[in-house]
Amino acid sequence: MKLRNLSILLMTFALVFILNTSQSIAQDKPDSTTHKHKMMGKDHKHMMDMKDSTSMHKMMKDKNHKMHDMKKESMHKESMHGHMTDSIIHDGLIDLQAIDKNKDGKVFQDMMDWNVISDEAGSCPLCEMKLKEVSVEEAKMNLIKNGFKVKE
Repeated sequence: MKLRNLSILLMTFALVFILNTSQSIAQDKPDSTTHKHKMMGKDHKHMMDMKDSTSMHKMMKDKNHKMHDMKKESMHKESMHGHMTDSIIHDGLIDLQAIDKNKDGKVFQDMMDWNVISDEAGSCPLCEMKLKEVSVEEAKMNLIKNGFKVKE
């Protein structure tokens, strides 16, 4: 009889130990996590609640849906404007004289994405800010000051 009671006691202890251990492991899982991304040339960090996995799943689904909509919208804009948004983002050696098509000595430049330059008013396809009208010389100084190469 004592052996049976000891066996039951030992099994109860083992069960309590296993349940307690699994609870502490589950509690070690963070309730939030840090989400990092780059936006407008700057690093951003956000804390996200991880308690509700369904809300996390919904958020990712919504994010993917928005990305799909943005891609669709971007493709629509390109077809509507003859790839205008791509042509105002300049890489490599930037030729301001070629950008100034009407030769008035002025261009429109984004004040955050310095390599976004157009001869017409508009907004930046990267950050949606309104382009500022500046002289070709001022645009050149902005580009050089921010590490871009400009054709002389």
